[in-house]
Amino acid sequence: MALPSTIYRVTIQLSDVDRGIYESLQATVARHPSETEERLVARLLAYALFFEPELAFTKGVGAGDEPDLWLKGPDDRVLLWVEVGLPEPDRLIKASRHAARVALVACGKAFPKWEQQYLPKLEGVSNLTIVCFDQPFINSLASRLGRSINWEVTISEGTLYINVGGETFETILHERVGNR
Repeated sequence: MALPSTIYRVTIQLSDVDRGIYESLQATVARHPSETEERLVARLLAYALFFEPELAFTKGVGAGDEPDLWLKGPDDRVLLWVEVGLPEPDRLIKASRHAARVALVACGKAFPKWEQQYLPKLEGVSNLTIVCFDQPFINSLASRLGRSINWEVTISEGTLYINVGGETFETILHERVGNR
């Protein structure tokens, strides 16, 4: 018998000063049994970083041909394709041919090796943005996850601040390719 997904109720008070976006975001997110809490945190960070009104979570790990998040136009064309983790570069290159913009929130214990091995293959992809997070930052947020997630997220001058239960976490946004 398969294990069920874990459901999280998410509220994010987003203040993206750099893009002039101030929103109260609410979502219900499922974490597949094979997904780590760290990866869930990265998906939520991607949602805040690339938020646009119609940005939506997909079936994620349950659907190999979909990204973690996407924004589709009225004609069902993919305007923004957002991946999380350390995918094969061919997947991102293929997505860049079919979507107007592609974004990767790169994180994971193997990131240094992935960066060295695959980043050079992605440098010519003009519609790709890669944002990198340090694993200790992700781990700190994951250790504070509850089934009800309430974050206050502020993005200002390339720095991300997250307030969780009165505790503030801060990291520099490292963009490797393209512009957000």
